[in-house]
Amino acid sequence: MAKQTFENAMERLESIVNELESGDLNLDEAMKKFQEGVKLSKFCSNKLDETEKKVLILLKDEEGNIRTEPFEGES
Repeated sequence: MAKQTFENAMERLESIVNELESGDLNLDEAMKKFQEGVKLSKFCSNKLDETEKKVLILLKDEEGNIRTEPFEGES
């Protein structure tokens, strides 16, 4: 089985949301999809937390102090 990626998890989560919103699933199917969605949501949240920690490490100065800088996306 391929390793789960953030992007794949988000894509699957979006698909689950669409399926649940359609109203075409019976209660058992909806519960299974919801449970899968909760797991994927936790996975994505953990990945984002890990990434944030890595970014903070990259922002440490020579003395180990963390400096914060506003994110400036592409204009």
